Amino acid sequence: MPVKFQDYYETLGVKRAATAEAIKQAFRGLARRYHPDVAKDKVAGEAKFKEINEAYEVLGDPEKRRRYDELGMDWQQEGRGPPPPPSEARGGGRARPDEPEVEFDGTGFSDFFESYFGNRTGGFGSHRGFSAGESDPEESAYRPGRDFEADLLVTLEDAHRGSRRKVTLRRPAQRGEAERSHTYNVRIPPGMREGQRIRLAGQGSAGQGTAPAGDLYLRIRFARHPDLRVQGDDLYCDLDISPWEAILGAKANLPTLEKATTLRVPPGTVSGTQLRVRGQGLSREDGKRGDLYAEVHVQIPTTVSSEERALWEKLAAVSTFNPREIP
Repeated sequence: MPVKFQDYYETLGVKRAATAEAIKQAFRGLARRYHPDVAKDKVAGEAKFKEINEAYEVLGDPEKRRRYDELGMDWQQEGRGPPPPPSEARGGGRARPDEPEVEFDGTGFSDFFESYFGNRTGGFGSHRGFSAGESDPEESAYRPGRDFEADLLVTLEDAHRGSRRKVTLRRPAQRGEAERSHTYNVRIPPGMREGQRIRLAGQGSAGQGTAPAGDLYLRIRFARHPDLRVQGDDLYCDLDISPWEAILGAKANLPTLEKATTLRVPPGTVSGTQLRVRGQGLSREDGKRGDLYAEVHVQIPTTVSSEERALWEKLAAVSTFNPREIP
């Protein structure tokens, strides 16, 4: 089946020459609007959120963006198609000639992404050992079935509270047979982390003879959150404050996986300070949670009114603070 090209720049609504910061801001705005937890139309919102995440997964990564731009230029040349999917370069196995590659629906990634930037693989299962005098299992009736593997896009909220996802595996038609498909209601338990895999035993391809069937593995990939970043069990967010809030202290709202929480910014907070909110990170398998860290950034106004300038000048005149003074 031909792979449909995805225009990630169009998905994010940016030009091809957009800066990394412009791409980030476009993603954050769209992700906040279409996040499944806030979208008015849950089904349409979830589908759009996945498209936005896929686009940012590529355009937000300098190396992937470079590869994508090169691919895009090749794609537009008359008479040329896309390069072959680099499955072997990613370590994926090759299907047997009589067994075409499977396809997935519901993982959160398009076939285009999986073909050129993902980790979808299929390979032969491990063969049993054989001693001298026995025939090679490759040439016998005993051959274990292939394992199938694909990435599964999961929001941080779903990873925190647990969820279920319907994933459909399709085996394209061959030798006059009809296409075969099966839909799995996959349980994502709370506390899963990126890179962990969910195993569906015996749901790969059938083995030959008495050999066992292969397995289906779904590898967890966290969807990019518009405000939160993940480091182990902990979550991080940026907190912009004004110079007077840094000096006088303030109260600020922080995003969390449930609802916003209020954080007290102590007086004298400097840029780069990390303020911790206990127990607002990701769920762990033991039922406890990580923490949420707000990284403070003191923002300086780039334009001021004449009244504001007068106040800053007055402050400069009366203040004894000298940041360049050696203690």
